[in-house]
Amino acid sequence: MSKGLRSRVESAAEQALARQKYVTPVDVCVGIGWLAPVHVDNWRQGRVGALVDVLPVDETKLGDLLEHLERWAAAKGLKRSEVSYIAATRDRRELRFTSAAGSGPEAAAPRWRAQWTSPDLTEKQSERITQRRSAAPDLVVIQPAKEFTCAECGETERDLLIMDDAGPLCLGCADMDHLVFLPSGNAALTRRSKKASRLSAVVVQWSKPRKRYERQGLLVEEPALAQAEQECLADEDVRARRRERDAERRAHEDVLFSGKFTAEIKRLYPRCPEGRAEEIAAHAAVRGSGRVGRSAAARHLDPEAIRLAVVASIRHLDTDYDDLLMSGVPRDLARERIRPAIDRVLATWS
Repeated sequence: MSKGLRSRVESAAEQALARQKYVTPVDVCVGIGWLAPVHVDNWRQGRVGALVDVLPVDETKLGDLLEHLERWAAAKGLKRSEVSYIAATRDRRELRFTSAAGSGPEAAAPRWRAQWTSPDLTEKQSERITQRRSAAPDLVVIQPAKEFTCAECGETERDLLIMDDAGPLCLGCADMDHLVFLPSGNAALTRRSKKASRLSAVVVQWSKPRKRYERQGLLVEEPALAQAEQECLADEDVRARRRERDAERRAHEDVLFSGKFTAEIKRLYPRCPEGRAEEIAAHAAVRGSGRVGRSAAARHLDPEAIRLAVVASIRHLDTDYDDLLMSGVPRDLARERIRPAIDRVLATWS
């Protein structure tokens, strides 16, 4: 078995465990680049026959991945459980990993359904994670970018559709046209409407720039929405005060984290100019920015994450990288040109 694959599997597993307190083979496939999130979405929503259909490697490589992951999990003392993977389709069928229907039993399926949780979690916490992940997912309705033909009634539509084995169905043929659309944006209203509605579905739309489906809102029963609106009006003041307390708590946590991040930069790069470490930490660790400082590795003060944040700062402030981009130099080529300058600054700061 490849040592290179083993290190990639272990790195992806470590990151998933740090981020969510559990890790699965699917998480690792995403982490090492064998699966894109859109592939997982298509599989979970029943648009792919089996997961292996969108994996770019053969069964031997998949077996090696599972073997590396199982050995790593055993060495870490992780707790193993098994998760049910249910499709986000009207029939709520069980998703397949390897074999197509009728081609024989999925011998490897139990290994793919394995979930390893952190030994730091209590038994109840581990059970809650397993129960939550084994629950049937939300039904998914798609807001199409162009017209489609309903597979049941044959009508051409531009409205919402839900995928079925026969093809796209309009909401009338799917018996979901009595639901009303609740746009995203009000978390309390969405949560309460979904809880009160016997039938609900998440509405998504394909984003070309981000190459993924993005949530647009929720379809719920109209009486459920009316009930949720009344509940939200009744306790708006309480929720407003809670939001203020949460904002204060997050601000305090951000100050503490930024301080730790700054201290780690100074430890790794003791000759970093005065005030620069604080500037790098403040920029990299902005909540919701998606920058390296908010990654799972950075929250654990991983040296590589710290280095990436420092390199990003040097790239923009101590090289002509931005000038190269403005002059039309491709991003990858611009980074290659400035690499010696970054290495010199890092050597000076170290």
